[in-house]
Amino acid sequence: MPYALRLRNFRHLSTSAAAAATVTPPSSISISNAKSRLRSEYDPDKALEIYTSVSKHYSSPLASRYAQEFTVRRLAKARRFSDVESLIESQKSDPKITEEPFLCTLIRSYGIAGMFDQALNTFSQMDSLGTPRTALSFNALLSACNQSRLYDKVPNMFVEIPEKYGLSPDKISYGILVKSFCEAGAPEKAIETLNVMEEKNVEVTAVTFTTILDNLYNKGKSEEAEKLWSERVKKGCELDVAAHNVRIMNAQSGDPEKVKELFEELINAGLKPDTISYNYLMTSYCKSGMMDKAESVYEKLEENGCKPNAVTFRTLISFHCRNEDYEAGYKIFKVSVKRSKIPDFTTMKILVEGLVKVKKMKAAKGLTRTIKKKFPHNLLKSWSKVEQELGLASADTASASADTASTSAEEQEDAA
Repeated sequence: MPYALRLRNFRHLSTSAAAAATVTPPSSISISNAKSRLRSEYDPDKALEIYTSVSKHYSSPLASRYAQEFTVRRLAKARRFSDVESLIESQKSDPKITEEPFLCTLIRSYGIAGMFDQALNTFSQMDSLGTPRTALSFNALLSACNQSRLYDKVPNMFVEIPEKYGLSPDKISYGILVKSFCEAGAPEKAIETLNVMEEKNVEVTAVTFTTILDNLYNKGKSEEAEKLWSERVKKGCELDVAAHNVRIMNAQSGDPEKVKELFEELINAGLKPDTISYNYLMTSYCKSGMMDKAESVYEKLEENGCKPNAVTFRTLISFHCRNEDYEAGYKIFKVSVKRSKIPDFTTMKILVEGLVKVKKMKAAKGLTRTIKKKFPHNLLKSWSKVEQELGLASADTASASADTASTSAEEQEDAA
């Protein structure tokens, strides 16, 4: 049976008539539009419909991977693992299966769903499928193991798989191994791996180093983290902005002057702070009650070659609300709307409650109208409940929403 027909049949079996009716006809969905819709679609049936309508048109492995992983994530969250397996297995007869990047997407997708046995089986089938096996697919398998939270399995696989198939781990392989040690609570083994990499002349990437650094800080081992940092700097290792940001993040709850010192260190290293760097500096000012300086950092973002993101707006709005300066928070919110970077549900709920508290009903109603237009569909039920509790809902809205259940906390976190 042709691949496209198989997918249509699978879609028909997996998607309810009601869900299918609410999705734009496949012929009218462009690839870019599909990717955009998948990013904000939380209904697994609708996500599946969107993906299958354009999957055969994806020209690059990266585009296919992006769309498939979003779809699999939605199905897995709904615990529809049989649908995940049907979707992935149906693609093994596609002519592109002989292309290693295409097959790697299937392995990674199984990992996202936490279905490691199926990921390993797919890797084992590569010979029969006619797919070349290199470090690329090996890395996909290791990643799937980590994504399935089977961190203890990765070190053994790191030794056994290369021996069995004659593969040579590359710098990415070692990076995944390091991540498994960190996730398993063994950063000391991750550091030992860095030494092994140097002995074998395998490049220690900034990502690999940053993984360990971040883990040490998160475990409260700041002294060990700083010691590791100093060692890498002495060895002349090139550390990127992300690595510097980990140090800045760890310092943001303390003295803003310390954050500024780390900021200067980043710049002196010949690097340019990014939006994340400035967000941490801004947060340090907010936490120290220096809102004027935080606002100054925000206002100079574009002058410094950066653009505010959703975290920028969330941080400022949250701290304005803590200070009960809800009007200032509302002004920041309006800018976030223009930038299409509206903060999460919880932040918006706190802001609208504050506006009602200080009798700024016009602003509160304006905010709710905007939220209902901009928020993902799965959060509108919860937002209607907020409207009713605050007396902002119209009579029609209140009546229509009277028996609506609130969206789960898990959905809210995912959307944020």
